[in-house]
Amino acid sequence: MTVHRARAAAFAAVLTAAALSLTACGSAGSTAKAGDAAKAGTKDAKDATSAADLGGLDGLVAAAKKEGKLHVITLPRDWANYGKIIDGFKAKYGLEVEEENPDGSSQDEINAINSRKGQDRAPDVVDLGSAFALQAVKDGILAPYKVATFDKVPDSMKDATGARVNDYGGYISIGCDAKKIANCPKTFADLLKPEYKGQVALNGNPTKSGSAFGGVYAAALANGGSLDNIQPGIDFFGKLKQSGNFNPVESTPATIEKGETPISIDWSYLNAGYSDQFKDKGVDWKVSIPVDGSYAQFYNQAINKWAPHPAAARLWQEYLFSAEGQNLFLGGYATPSTFEALKKDGTLDAAAAAKLPAVEKPFTNFPTVDQINAAKKVVTENWTKAIAG
Repeated sequence: MTVHRARAAAFAAVLTAAALSLTACGSAGSTAKAGDAAKAGTKDAKDATSAADLGGLDGLVAAAKKEGKLHVITLPRDWANYGKIIDGFKAKYGLEVEEENPDGSSQDEINAINSRKGQDRAPDVVDLGSAFALQAVKDGILAPYKVATFDKVPDSMKDATGARVNDYGGYISIGCDAKKIANCPKTFADLLKPEYKGQVALNGNPTKSGSAFGGVYAAALANGGSLDNIQPGIDFFGKLKQSGNFNPVESTPATIEKGETPISIDWSYLNAGYSDQFKDKGVDWKVSIPVDGSYAQFYNQAINKWAPHPAAARLWQEYLFSAEGQNLFLGGYATPSTFEALKKDGTLDAAAAAKLPAVEKPFTNFPTVDQINAAKKVVTENWTKAIAG
């Protein structure tokens, strides 16, 4: 899994409002016969830009059931509540869900789309970090589709065609096992203290992982950088490596449980989830959102343009952006993109919202497409040499 957006006030409002409590070789085509979906509407599922093209939600469900399955990729079950989301989708619609490479990155998802074009094992849907989603739209590899609740997603959080739409997000945070670390760090400045030697890890490589990329962006903001200048974040991790504090092991639930990565820079919804996940396993996982590097992002949901199960892919989107799906993200400590609409409609899970990690300094000025692409280029060019040696 892994990073979104020409973000203006509407996007900021969602995380800021949440901050009141808040304060990843077969034959081509579908397994359904060509034209089957068109009997319920006017188009084949692969060309549908809304459920109306297939005769409405009932027509979409019927077409998806004929395909019989959905192929997802890089969706860890402990990431933003995806385990319950996948199980909920299967129970609701009776489709098989093939889950592949749960610990992969956004780049792995893009690679799978491009390398498996025309194959039944290609991913139907992807969950992408910003830089990757924005580039994928430019490259024309995502299918435009507008879910029924499309208008409830702020305009600044979606492509106008629906080719990519923000689904959930959170803040970069510092997780720490209080049973192994005497004084858990709360800021990026803290991470340079000698007492954390060999203990500070990232969730992945920032050249491929959105969560790690977000960590570098947050570190940049904490060290004199800006949305136009991510280099100070790279330099910070270079210093962390030189000091001996940087742990090159990729932080995962397994490494946290084993004690290999007692301090982890990751999304708030992942770190908060670990607090619950490991409380009975001898891990006292504490979560802090660093005031000196406050940075938030939403992930993007999208459909592979050449999805082998195009109806199932579109039904999956409908489920994720329904009140049920959005509240399931919230149950995993992530802020759903339709947070304000759910609140207005009276369908927001208020109890889950109240459990979101506290944010002392809300992040409201989100990077533009050009800023993210420029930052990604700098990270790609300079990350390896910064932490070498």
